[in-house]
Amino acid sequence: MTAALRIFLLAGAVLVLAFVVLKLKKAEFEVTDSLFWLVAVALLAVMALFPQWVYALSELLGFESPSNCVFLLVIAALTMRIFTLNARLAHLRTKVNSLIQEIALREKE
Repeated sequence: MTAALRIFLLAGAVLVLAFVVLKLKKAEFEVTDSLFWLVAVALLAVMALFPQWVYALSELLGFESPSNCVFLLVIAALTMRIFTLNARLAHLRTKVNSLIQEIALREKE
């Protein structure tokens, strides 16, 4: 892993951490949502500070370049996050629809 990628990972981790802390202070973020991002920041920092783990994992998984392994891991984590957010959104839409129907029935009476 090149020094530039390691610096990029650390800088990205610091920026995400600052953003999460800012959103938490403004109460625009739930603590449960921030946990995902704090774990992501920690993993990015570990990858940047201890690249030998990334080398070992990329060799184990058969990647030619450790950076490809890092990119795949990030893409996989974000894809899982999007899936869980979509599931939560579908649940909230169902709740909103049932509340709208309940309010409409009460107003009709």
